[in-house]
Amino acid sequence: MPGDNRRRSRPDDRRGSRSAERRGARSDERRSEDRRLTRPAADRLDVPRELRRTLVRRRAYDADAFGRLSERIARFLGTGQFLVYMTATIVFWVLWNIFAPEHLRWDQYPFIFLTLALSLQASYAAPLILLAQNRQEARDRVQYERDRDVDARSRADMEFLAREMASLRMSVGEVATRDFLRSELRSLLAELDKDREDDRV
Repeated sequence: MPGDNRRRSRPDDRRGSRSAERRGARSDERRSEDRRLTRPAADRLDVPRELRRTLVRRRAYDADAFGRLSERIARFLGTGQFLVYMTATIVFWVLWNIFAPEHLRWDQYPFIFLTLALSLQASYAAPLILLAQNRQEARDRVQYERDRDVDARSRADMEFLAREMASLRMSVGEVATRDFLRSELRSLLAELDKDREDDRV
């Protein structure tokens, strides 16, 4: 009897040890997961690193605001008002530096300072116009994508409506019309009248 009890207890002990091992493995996995989650953000790969703080703070750059400003400038450069202002400024500049007293002239005949100012204005105007064109191109691309989506939806709606109209026509073709019902009722009334006459005779 004691031997049998030992034999019976052995498989129970093995099962208990296996379950304990499984529990231990699960607890180890949980601990490793907790360690991974509680690991500092600098050591984890699923968390982006924070930017290092510098002594001098960098100013925030709003590209959208600068793009809007460039569009306004480019829109103003393409108007007749800007051409009138620039022409008046150049004419005044040239006439003043030719006919004004010598001690009041700031840019004499070769007009080097005027040439420098115009070249500087052109060098800044060209990239501003290109930036405005790029923004307009991106806006046109977005509008084109929207128009294409709307066109695809409207085409799908038209095809759906065409299928529905065809199915309605087919179902209406199978439905009895008013003239057909009238003719059937007349034929039934005629048959009833004949039956009544036969009964009277």
